[in-house]
Amino acid sequence: MTDDQGPAARPVGNGRRTGNNHLDETSKKLIELLQADGRSSYAALGKAVGLSEAAVRQRVQRLLESGVMQIVAVTDPLSLGFFRQAMIGVRCESDLETVADALADFDEIDYVVITAGSFDLLVEIVCESDDHLLHVLGRIRAVPGVAGTESFVYLKLRKQTYAWGTR
Repeated sequence: MTDDQGPAARPVGNGRRTGNNHLDETSKKLIELLQADGRSSYAALGKAVGLSEAAVRQRVQRLLESGVMQIVAVTDPLSLGFFRQAMIGVRCESDLETVADALADFDEIDYVVITAGSFDLLVEIVCESDDHLLHVLGRIRAVPGVAGTESFVYLKLRKQTYAWGTR
């Protein structure tokens, strides 16, 4: 790897927040630049924020390791053979975090969030077919502590963005 390669070539963090991360304006600007183009080189990022390439590399690595951000390739599941996506509302009858952790271990589940409202959890699943979806729903319902589910099958994606900036 050359020094000019950008952060997209680096491993990503686990996406979990590790505490209250206080970001300075330079780190926020780096995040916004990477949201716009995750393949930017450290050299280009350094020029944009007024830091050396090495300093940018260190900052980006800290942001990745702390779970503040991830740099990943966002794909279109349909073009990869995953023809069914759904959001599943889950009602629980036991500890929410235990159930959430169990569901997070499913390969087909890419998103798990503990919520307030009608559902205790929302999970997004990506499946190859309706039969695969049915199978995964059965596995979800079999997790200890799951009281019930409601499925919201995606028909057409109208918007998906990861560029909400920083505050």
